[in-house]
This record gives sequence, structure tokens and C-alpha cells, in this order.
Amino acid sequence: MHSHHGLTPRLKPLSARRATTLSVLDIGTSKVVCLIAELQPAEAMSTLRGRTHLARIIGIGHQRSLGLKGGAIVDLEAAEGAIRQAVHAAERMAKVEVQSVIVNMSGGRLASQHFQARVNVRTGTVTGTDVERVLETASAHGVSPGRAVLHALPTGYALDGQGAVIDPSGMIGEALGVDLHVVTAEAAAARNVMLAVEHCHLGVEAVIATPYAAGLSALVDDEAEMGVCVVDMGGGTTSVGVFSGGHLVHVDAIAVGGHHVTMDIARGLSTRVAAAERLKTLYGSAIATPSDERDMIAVHGVGEEEGEAPAHVPRSQLVRIIKPRVEEVVELVRDRLRNAGFAAQAGRRVVLTGGASQLVGMPEVARRVMQGQVRIGRPLGIRGLPEAAKGPAFSAAVGLLVYPQVAHAEHFEPRGHGAFAATGTDRYLPKVVRWIRESF
Repeated sequence: MHSHHGLTPRLKPLSARRATTLSVLDIGTSKVVCLIAELQPAEAMSTLRGRTHLARIIGIGHQRSLGLKGGAIVDLEAAEGAIRQAVHAAERMAKVEVQSVIVNMSGGRLASQHFQARVNVRTGTVTGTDVERVLETASAHGVSPGRAVLHALPTGYALDGQGAVIDPSGMIGEALGVDLHVVTAEAAAARNVMLAVEHCHLGVEAVIATPYAAGLSALVDDEAEMGVCVVDMGGGTTSVGVFSGGHLVHVDAIAVGGHHVTMDIARGLSTRVAAAERLKTLYGSAIATPSDERDMIAVHGVGEEEGEAPAHVPRSQLVRIIKPRVEEVVELVRDRLRNAGFAAQAGRRVVLTGGASQLVGMPEVARRVMQGQVRIGRPLGIRGLPEAAKGPAFSAAVGLLVYPQVAHAEHFEPRGHGAFAATGTDRYLPKVVRWIRESF
């Protein structure tokens, strides 16, 4: 049994002495990325103090995503095909066979719930058992039906009403309290992600909320400590994670992303979707410049033959299509944070990650709408990433490699000898995986 009485991570703790190979899968609406990395126990890094290991990428595969809409799987077979290709490419490069993966989730309407609990300290000095009891009590709160728990994170303890206690063990007091942050997603959406991976003959080690992964990869410790909002701008979803006091304290997501901008362009300029995507990447911007009226861009109509001459439109027309949609997305994020009461915790700091954050003018729009310091978040503290993967589009994928280094902070119950006891995974399966399997 584990030493800390049911306060178990969902993953086997990483060995502090041994190197280990880890595989992760970022299943997004526009791309699927598989990373295989070697994790080496590391000396403490000054800006990334939370990390215990240094990851070096030994295999990478990425593939255009198929069968997803708004971060959720809508065509299982198509999604499986894309996953399989990404995994095979990474395996070929790393020359290792992937057995199981840590995956992320952007769809399924990610949401947060906060629970509090209090127990009496039995002996006057807080023991591991007291901590376990207060966490059990907090997690006994019901999560809404049809939702699956992705994360259960204690964000702080209180002893006799004195809050902000980081580790109460060994302290003297009579009443021990805890705040538990529970991140949930639609159970069916979570189940389908797991199903797609399992159909590729791979085990699922954990399911991570995308904005949590993006933050783990792109934030330095001080930002997470002082308060920051991570906005992961993907193809089909824009997801948000607020970090404060070093903890993830809030998660939200909206089913609008870079793909919607592309569709707006395709409709507005009546051109093919692939052509619209190209125009967005090459000439697109969310801010107007004086030269936009003069700069002409070639647009091929939807039904045109190959040889036909394209129409020419000023770049200003493209900006006029992109700008309102981008502003709408950022305003939605701002309003959601305000309404949930987490705008203050974000401390006016915003870090943008995800492929859609690369659009010219995106930081400027975010600065104006969210009225804070804004920067683009790229994956930090990682070795062996090819140039093409060093941008914000790969932050979430890399964050999945960081997750096992912090997974011990989560609260999961020890697992009974149920129907899945003999799956060859660790005796301790996360509540989420167990719960999802038993409910379907």
C-alpha cells in the first residue's frame, strides 16, 4: 500500500532516482500530437521550482486531427485514425513502443466546483489520517450527475480558522479544514476520449484538463504564485485556467476557437476552407494597420477551376472579418472570469497559449479587452523539441509531460478490488477512470 493512506496520485509517483520514459497525447480539434520523452531526475530549477524532472523529447508525431468538433469526439473511427498515425510517427522516431498515455481534454464543457470540509483533529496534533479524513469529507460532496472528475486539488488548509496553511501535518490544533478544487467534464465526452485511445490498444494513465496542462508547461512559478490567467486558444475551443497561490483555482472553456475564424473567412470571402486557413495564417491579423487598404491579396472562389484568375481584395477586408470574432472570444473569456469571481485572482496577468494565439495582433486584443499584462506562453524547460514545436501550439502537449511531476498533489481514493483490478495498471486508479468505467 502507499504510505500516505489513500492520498494517492493517479499516476505512480516518478522515481526521484531513476529515469523514466513517458508518452503523452494531445488530442485537439485541429491536431493530434504524441510526445515520447525521457524524464531524468533534475536539480531544482530557479524559475520552475515545482519540477522534479527534466524532460527530453525522444519522439514526436503530429497529425491533422479528424473526427473532433469543439474539443469533443464526434466521429470515433476518424479520431482513432489520427491518434494512431501520430503515435506511430512518435514511436518510429523514438524507437520505443508506446503502451499507455496521459491525455488531455479541451471539450466536454470543462468546469470547476469548490468544496470545503472540516474535521476535528483526534489527538491535538494533525496526523496523516486527519488530513486524509478531511479530504475524504470534502470529496464526498456530490458532483453533478453526468459529469466526470478530472482533478481534485486541495488549494489550502485551515487550522482552527487560520487559513493559508500549506501542509498541516505535525501542527497543533483542534479543527482541520480544507478547500478542494474539483475540475469536471461531461462524462460522455471523457469516456469517448478514453475509448478512442483504448481502441488504439493504448492504456489511459490520466485525463488532464487542457488549461491545466498549458499552465504547467508555459508558466514560471512566480506567475502561478502571484495570480495569472492562462488562455489556451485552440482550433475548436478556448479554455481558461486561473492559477493563484501556486494552485490551479479555476477552469472554464468555450467552444469557439481558431477554426471559427477560418470559417468566417471562408464565408466572408466565399473561398474554400483550406484557402481561408492559408489566408488567415499568411495575411491574417486581429488589428488594423494603415497599409491594409493598399495590400491586395489573391482569393480563389469556391467553385473556380484551377486555371481561373483569382479575385484581389484589400487586406483590410480580411482584418474586418477576423477582428470582431477574435474580440468576441476574448470578451467571452473576460466576462466568464468576472462572473465566476476569478478575475481578481488572475492578478491582471494573462498568458496566451495554443495555436490560435499565434494570430498577429492577438496579444494586443487581449491587452485591450482584458486590461492586463499579456504574453504568449511557449513550452518551458524542455529539451529536444524540434523548432516547429517550440511555439505556443505545443504548450498543452508538453504540459502533459510536466503533470506526473505534480500529480501527487491530487486527492484520490484508494481503489477497491473491482472488476478492473487486474488491468495491469497501478492498484490505484484515479476516481475519474474508475467512475467513468463503472457508469457506462
